[in-house]
Amino acid sequence: MGKPVDSLIYIVDDDASVRDALAWLLRSRRHLHEGYANAEDFWTLVQAAAPRQACCVLLDVRMPGMSGLALFDKLLALPWAGALPVIFLTGHADVPTAVDAVKRGAFDFCEKPFSDNALVDRIEQALVQSQEALEELQGRQQMDGRIAELTDRERDVMRLVTQGLPNKLIADQLQISVRTVEVHRARVFDKMGVKSAVELANLLQTPSA
Repeated sequence: MGKPVDSLIYIVDDDASVRDALAWLLRSRRHLHEGYANAEDFWTLVQAAAPRQACCVLLDVRMPGMSGLALFDKLLALPWAGALPVIFLTGHADVPTAVDAVKRGAFDFCEKPFSDNALVDRIEQALVQSQEALEELQGRQQMDGRIAELTDRERDVMRLVTQGLPNKLIADQLQISVRTVEVHRARVFDKMGVKSAVELANLLQTPSA
C-alpha cells in the first residue's frame, strides 16, 4: 500500500539547517510538509483538533523550552494520538531515550545523520498508519453520531436486542407492549443503518464503535 495521496509531514526541530534539509528531501519526494522551530508552536496547532489528513511528525528529541519528549507525552494523551505517528530525530547520545519512546508508542526513531531513503520509507509507512487511524476515528465519530440520535427508550431497546432477547422479554423488562418494542426496534435499525439484530451487535462490537 502506497502513501496516502493527501498527506502532510510536520518537522519539529529547533535547528533551521535540519528543517531545511528535511524540507528539501520531502519536496524531492513530493511530500507536503510544514516546519516548526519549537514544540510549543506545534502543540498549539495540533491540540486544537484532530488532523483531517494522514500525517506524521518528525520530532527532535532535544529542543529549548518544551523538549521533544515532553511534546510526545502530550501527543500521547490526545484522543487522536494514533493519527499522529511520531518519528524521533536523534543524535547518538539520545538513542536509548528514543528507543524508550518507541516502547511507549513512538513510531520509530532515526539517528542523525540519517539515510534519506530509510527515513522516507519510514515516513510513508507512518502515513499509512495515520490514514488507518483516521478512518477508525471517523468511524467512531459516525457511530457516536448515530447513537446520539437515539432516544433513551431506543437505547434501552437496542441494549436488550444486542443481548439476544426476544421482543416479548424486552417488553416485560421495560414494562411496555410488544408492539411498542417492535416500533422502537425498527427505529433503532433504521437509525443505525442495519437490518438485523446480529448486524447491529456486530456493528457495536467493532473497534470503530
